[in-house]
Amino acid sequence: QVQFVESGGGLVQPGGSLRLSCVTSGFTFSSYAINWYRQSPQKERELVAAIASFGDNTIYADSVKGRFTISRDNAKSTAYLQMDNLKPEDTAVYYCDVARVGRGQGTQVTVSS
Repeated sequence: QVQFVESGGGLVQPGGSLRLSCVTSGFTFSSYAINWYRQSPQKERELVAAIASFGDNTIYADSVKGRFTISRDNAKSTAYLQMDNLKPEDTAVYYCDVARVGRGQGTQVTVSS
């Protein structure tokens, strides 16, 4: 059974940091690119970052470049999203996704003073 479990979200002040994790099982993690998306009620779903199967290529949304870092540990079937210098507009539900495989339920990130 394919599973995605995100964690690491929470409430943080502007300028703070969070590290999201996405633990997966039920498929060959190392064969797939991993995507992190975010969704808030006021905005359309946005692709935040993506990483190739062996981590040798990454892409970022312009809105997070220089602040967020995506990584993966294929031995642990886990993906990460390090988020630094967070801004109120980063507030959203963040979830990891693998095309044609599945996605998680998401973890809430709230940036507020």
